[in-house]
Amino acid sequence: MEWIPLVRPSYGATEEKELLNCFHQGRLEGDGPYTKKIHQFFQQTYQIEKALFTTSCTDALELAALLLDIKPGDEVIIPSYTFVSTAHAFALRGAKIVFIDSQPDHPNVSIEAIRKALTPRTRAVVPVHYAGFSCEMDQLMKLSAEKNFIVIADAAQAIESKYLGKPAIAWGHMSTLSFHQTKNISCGEGGMLIINDKKFAKRAEILREKGTNRSAFFRGEVDKYNCIDIGSSYLGSDLLASILWAQLERREELQLARHKIWKAYHEKLAPLANAGKIVLPKILPNTEHNAHCYYVICKDLEERTQLITFLKDRQIGAVFHYLSLHKSPYYLPLHDGRDLPMSDHYTDALLRLPLFPTMTEAELDHVIRSIHDFFRKL
Repeated sequence: MEWIPLVRPSYGATEEKELLNCFHQGRLEGDGPYTKKIHQFFQQTYQIEKALFTTSCTDALELAALLLDIKPGDEVIIPSYTFVSTAHAFALRGAKIVFIDSQPDHPNVSIEAIRKALTPRTRAVVPVHYAGFSCEMDQLMKLSAEKNFIVIADAAQAIESKYLGKPAIAWGHMSTLSFHQTKNISCGEGGMLIINDKKFAKRAEILREKGTNRSAFFRGEVDKYNCIDIGSSYLGSDLLASILWAQLERREELQLARHKIWKAYHEKLAPLANAGKIVLPKILPNTEHNAHCYYVICKDLEERTQLITFLKDRQIGAVFHYLSLHKSPYYLPLHDGRDLPMSDHYTDALLRLPLFPTMTEAELDHVIRSIHDFFRKL
């Protein structure tokens, strides 16, 4: 068996065709024809107010922080078990990052944990839809209205996911998406800021365009464009947008393949879960996940390390995921000292398994059989 990576990009003839078409059109810069097609697609398909293609999900988060005028002393609540960009985007503006713990039965945060962390200085809450499973967004938006804070959902992993029948990215005042090579729909690198609250739409467009009203100028709304606000360059190249468009054209095919693999893992690893050997992903209520990734939770760090080594010897690239940010070298001195035991548990025990649309049945069977073999030897 050849090496089975954690992810393998699914690019082919459709992506090549659109990329070459973009190249021959001669519009390679940001906000070209493909970007406009993507914006229209997201706004119509996912029931959102405005979509803005960016160079990464990190940039989308930074744009959101800029849009909120985050200032030193403002507090932003995020899970400790997440990627660094979720925190950095707001820390760069001077915010105090308030880390909260994950749920005992899922890496997502709970409404109760958010409620306990709220103070008069809370400006925003940034829930993370881990593995494509949405947080309890109806309850969070209700709490937001009561306590007057903004919700920016880090939906990097949640394209095509739903909560209460509504696209996950359509929840929150804003959401952010990633189109990194590891994501369900990808263009190598890329992201998107999703605006669901209309009051942010016009200014978001300006900040993304270096603080200018350039987009309004090209729509014929002003006779010249000028610098009218702060901002930076967050536009993704139309070359990347052309690849993304091809992936969106193939999204049903890609999603069907991912769900088939996810379901096979869940069914064939169930005997190990029933025997108390591992914990499998919990299917959260009211959520339609997008089969972004499949993970198992081991007993502890030692067992997970042994399993990683065992699988590596069998040519399988299974890896851990996040490290608790509240214990990272940068954020530890800034953390308030509260224990976040579930974040630490997922840091030590969660293991992601290979999952990508082109994964063969032989590769999938090899991974599943190898996990059974490991626990049979314990």
